[in-house]
Amino acid sequence: MIDGMSERTIALVTGANKGIGYEIAAGLGALGWRIGVGARDRHRRDTAVEKLRADGIDAFGVPLDVTDDESVAAAAELIAGHAGGLDVLVNNAAITGAMPQTPTTVEPATVRAVVETNVIGVIRVTNAMLPMLRDSAAPRIVNMSSSVGSLALQTTPGIDMGPVPAAYLASKTFLNALTIQYVKELSGTNILINSGCPGFTATDLNGFQGVRTPQQGAAIAIHLATLPDDGPTGGFFDDAGSVPW
Repeated sequence: MIDGMSERTIALVTGANKGIGYEIAAGLGALGWRIGVGARDRHRRDTAVEKLRADGIDAFGVPLDVTDDESVAAAAELIAGHAGGLDVLVNNAAITGAMPQTPTTVEPATVRAVVETNVIGVIRVTNAMLPMLRDSAAPRIVNMSSSVGSLALQTTPGIDMGPVPAAYLASKTFLNALTIQYVKELSGTNILINSGCPGFTATDLNGFQGVRTPQQGAAIAIHLATLPDDGPTGGFFDDAGSVPW
């Protein structure tokens, strides 16, 4: 148990029905936390909750489409009513968008769709959950980003980030900037807010081409979600430490 948190810490993980999100939910649930499994697909959400419960985790489903105002508002009401509050929010839900995505070929509609989920969705969910987080003794917000969104790494000679989809890459840079702004606005509170990079993880997001397992990819989010009260805020981290912005 984290110092200052209630005995039953409540966490919401968006996009938790599969991949990294599921493993984040499993890892936090293994700590004895109560986990809200946020997902828009009912069947996948129910299946994930059943699997987590079979492993002894106190999980409950949260119907959640991060691109929809009413869905997010309803999710906040459900968590408040079902769990009585929220201590940790992990903004994990994301999409890559349609291909190709070189800057000269990407469709504006693709960029809009990616930003709607990966950035505006984070704003929508964070702001809806913020009243409950403010009431927590030790609130944490983890935004799942990616090192491909690092402008420093993208512009460092000798570092090859590979053929990265332009809309997805830009959305993670946008998310990193957003994380910093939340930290600045909430600097007078006890909310710790950080970005985390899971590494090149094999999920359906990248056609399972990654070299890390979803469990490995979830480790940084679990670490940032369980930071002590004097832990960092406003940082960008992976398993090796700080990632340059």
